[in-house]
Amino acid sequence: MQPKTSSLADRPDMLERVAGMADSWPEFVIQDLVGAAHFPRIAAELPEYVLFAEDERGEVVASAYSVPFALGTRGGELPANGWDTVLIWAFSDLRRGVRPDTVSAISISVAPHAQGRGLSAVMLSAMRDNARARGFREVVAPVRPNAKHLEPHTPIEEYVHRVRPDGLPQDPWLRVHARAGATIDFVAPASMTVAASLAHWRRWTGLPFDTEGDIEVPGGLVPVRCEPARGYAVYVEPNVWMRHAL
Repeated sequence: MQPKTSSLADRPDMLERVAGMADSWPEFVIQDLVGAAHFPRIAAELPEYVLFAEDERGEVVASAYSVPFALGTRGGELPANGWDTVLIWAFSDLRRGVRPDTVSAISISVAPHAQGRGLSAVMLSAMRDNARARGFREVVAPVRPNAKHLEPHTPIEEYVHRVRPDGLPQDPWLRVHARAGATIDFVAPASMTVAASLAHWRRWTGLPFDTEGDIEVPGGLVPVRCEPARGYAVYVEPNVWMRHAL
């Protein structure tokens, strides 16, 4: 059965259930300060860009968050500090009343028990349809390749250009976007940054974080740089900008 898709603008009563849906994001990823400051604002200030899917029992099983922003006034070039910067741009434009011309995907999440049913593609399609219905001609996405964590030391530029015999990307999430018609623009090398004390990193990962250098962490697309003498560690995540013409 095809899940029912709605927006929070149409069903504001679902906010708590959408926000409370279980997901599979690594704990440290949601500690990005830009995301922590801006992500909750999407539902509050841009509810028409928050979509969710319900199963036959009315349970929220997937969500899709996006934001509108003005790319043309910034020269049409997407930012190297991808996810973080586009969130800042979107809410800066909203505050100043700047007319947006592009929609950026921010997050597509599927509840752990509902994964493997193609819901990520359903939500991506719904996001594209929502943007098109609002008069936009392009959706961009700072994509987090979802199998890159299996190869944290592989250079991202090498990883993202791997293709299967059918020409589609080897990475499953990049492949979903490609099947929807997206093309790779470029790698955003510092899309998200999490800098924190060693105590925080130990709590988030269960690892000792007592050795200087690169530390592999579960779910990390690249290693975390650990500096025990200075008492902190830093994770700088690359994403892949993809463009969807509508």
